[in-house]
Amino acid sequence: MTVFQGAVDATFAAFGIDATYTPAGGEPVSVRVIARRPDTIVGFGETRIHAETATFELQASEVAGPGPGDQLTVGSDTFVVQGEPERRDPDQLVWTVNTRPT
Repeated sequence: MTVFQGAVDATFAAFGIDATYTPAGGEPVSVRVIARRPDTIVGFGETRIHAETATFELQASEVAGPGPGDQLTVGSDTFVVQGEPERRDPDQLVWTVNTRPT
């Protein structure tokens, strides 16, 4: 384990919340996620639309290849992954997934 992996593990242990990740057509996996739920204002011509968003960070060591259509259940809320997940950190240890409520 690298120092960076240890830091990611410690961050998810301290700030993460328990969730269940279910790949499309696969078996559920227990994971820890870091949730970010910023509201987004989307411009559409002269109109501004308030959209509820939910972005989650997952450890790549727990979820090898998330994809669109997979589901993430946090508490009693279930979300569907939309768009392609990204690994933005230099060591590619964390997936960032954008979701929408089911």
